Amino acid sequence: MATFLFDDIIFGPVQSRRLGSSLGINLLPTTSKFCNYNCIYCECGWTRKDMKTKIQLVDRETVIRELEKKLIRLKSADKSPDNITFAGNGEPTIHPAFAWIIDQTLSLRDKYAPDSQVSVLSNATMLHKEAVFEALQKVDNNVLKLDSAVQSTYEIINQSLGKHQIRDIITNIKRFDGQQIIQTMILRGEYQGHVIDNTLPGELKALRDAYLEIQAKKILLYSIDRDTPATGLTKVSREELQGIASFMNQQNLHAEVY
Repeated sequence: MATFLFDDIIFGPVQSRRLGSSLGINLLPTTSKFCNYNCIYCECGWTRKDMKTKIQLVDRETVIRELEKKLIRLKSADKSPDNITFAGNGEPTIHPAFAWIIDQTLSLRDKYAPDSQVSVLSNATMLHKEAVFEALQKVDNNVLKLDSAVQSTYEIINQSLGKHQIRDIITNIKRFDGQQIIQTMILRGEYQGHVIDNTLPGELKALRDAYLEIQAKKILLYSIDRDTPATGLTKVSREELQGIASFMNQQNLHAEVY
């Protein structure tokens, strides 16, 4: 299926189901996805096959210069965004200057758009790097991916390019002590001969146990909304998502559907 890439460093604002009016920051290449995951549902398509080949990422000064210019224009038009959001064409925390860019972004936010929040959408694989962990502690919305708490399902859905263990990822997510938001893609289908369904009772119980352990301030449940690189995946209805949220909220887990 067709997928899309963000074709600029600073994009939007766009209207986000999660974050309202969102000004996006893409720290990754504009011509291809660059990520340490290869999620079968990713709207940006498949991850580059040569991830280990050195690639030129946008330099940190350019990011901040372009962000400042955009924030000045939005302020003069009285259109400051609800959120300044790090997302883009892959995993933003891969950028070697991520922590520095977060600090500079917070300073620009305070200067030009003090009512805006700073958000990061991350797959939580870089939390072992202390600079990344500390940077994420500073933002308003630290949104971390957890699509399955079952290792075999995690491997099929997210297809990590490293040797990540979901148990280690959950342990690292816990370190934010309730100041994180969890985002979970709920889907079913088939991929390369594997049946995928994280709505099954065992999957939901494993997710609930992980959520209980993490104690995030919010859990966001969603399903496929755009084209996916893998065929054979099925969107889970909003009604079913609401039922899953109700199951989670029996344990006061603050689950929402979007």
